[in-house]
Amino acid sequence: MVDVADKLAYFQAITGLEDPDLCTQILQAHNWDLELAISSFTSNHNNDPLSYSSSTATATATTSTVVEPPISPIHRSDSTSIAPVAAPPPGLGWKIITIPISIVSGSLRLISGAVGFGFWAAGSIFSYSLGFIGFGSNSDRGGDSSAQLVTASAASREALEFIAQFERDYGGSGSSSRPNFVGEGFMDALTRSRNSFKLLFVYLHSPDHPDTPAFCEGTLCSEVFSAFVNENFVAWGGSLRGSEGFKMSNSLKASRFPFCAVVMPATNQRIALLQQVEGPKSPEEMLMTLQRVLEESAPVLVAARLEAEDRTTNMRLREEQDAAYRAALEADQARERQLREEQERLEREAAEAERKRKEEEEAQERATREAAEKEAALARMRQEKALSLGAEPEKGPNVTQVLVRFPTGERKERRFHSTATIQSLYDYVDSLGCLDVENYSLVSNFPRVVYGTDKLSLSLKEAGLHPQASLFVELN
Repeated sequence: MVDVADKLAYFQAITGLEDPDLCTQILQAHNWDLELAISSFTSNHNNDPLSYSSSTATATATTSTVVEPPISPIHRSDSTSIAPVAAPPPGLGWKIITIPISIVSGSLRLISGAVGFGFWAAGSIFSYSLGFIGFGSNSDRGGDSSAQLVTASAASREALEFIAQFERDYGGSGSSSRPNFVGEGFMDALTRSRNSFKLLFVYLHSPDHPDTPAFCEGTLCSEVFSAFVNENFVAWGGSLRGSEGFKMSNSLKASRFPFCAVVMPATNQRIALLQQVEGPKSPEEMLMTLQRVLEESAPVLVAARLEAEDRTTNMRLREEQDAAYRAALEADQARERQLREEQERLEREAAEAERKRKEEEEAQERATREAAEKEAALARMRQEKALSLGAEPEKGPNVTQVLVRFPTGERKERRFHSTATIQSLYDYVDSLGCLDVENYSLVSNFPRVVYGTDKLSLSLKEAGLHPQASLFVELN
């Protein structure tokens, strides 16, 4: 909850009363209900002729009227003074108004010279004001969200309540003969009008004003007028009994009711007040005023629409260009990746081929070396076996003539001592180097006898090969 000191400071800033005891008594009389105390004070203040005349003189003497809204100041750029009671004549008066972000956030500063009282939130309570309407930190006050006067959800709720009450009083919800007020806060309605390139029609509803019923039934709910508003405007309405409606009445300096206004968004969080209509008007008068405002504002709306379309076109073009650039970049990256992968594959294949070549060369060198070593070993063996045979003996009774036939048809003949062993015959064959194999046998045909390993120690005479023998080499 908002504490007593904050309420007292706020009430003093709103009413302009400097006596804290008097302000405390007024708030206590209204059970510390801030809005009820302010409403009661302003009603009594308006009934004071002296105060009213003083306020009127002040408003009339001012040539550039400045109205402080709940948060941001409202500036009117026209140089003519505004009478407090008489409605201004129809005309497209451009008044630049800072958007009343107080509906959602900001400081609370109100001045109303038209009705004879000024509201001004001093800088000393600026930080409190932010917290009071929901933008300050609530941690110091316990975080009670119910203490916020107008939050975004509260503004929407007030708008929906106003629409529901208006429908109950002046027509069913299915009736088309009424303005289609949007069920959202003023800021959201202003945003909606900007996005739809329409003006915002504002109606401030004073339930207790005697002219309100006739104006609502005869003008607002007129079939022609409501159809025109629904077709060409975004309509927003607020009741003075609600926080947002009350603040907007002060922001727009509403001095007579019924009150209607036409606004549009401007730059730097400001709005342009195009037209305000105060007091009861017939449907025809309202239509003439709104038609004129619409005609005079058409170039601005068309320019805004064209500018938005240009922005959309440029944005779409940039998106297409960005998409094309991304596609080209991705294609280039894909090509680079493909080339890189191809290069890596070729390098791998080349490395593999080089490895295999080296392996083959090493294997060939190894085989050549082994073959050479084997050949050298065979040559040594032949030489050794040839030396072991000794010299060939001359013919004689103890000498055996041996003929050896090879598988190739080649024949070799040599004389051996009859006492030489079968092993000597094998050594003789090995020393010749006519065979590429090591595993063979010496065989005789008639009769067939294989002189294998079991007969190697037999002498030629013991083996029956003396005085002569014919043997052939049989490969195993």
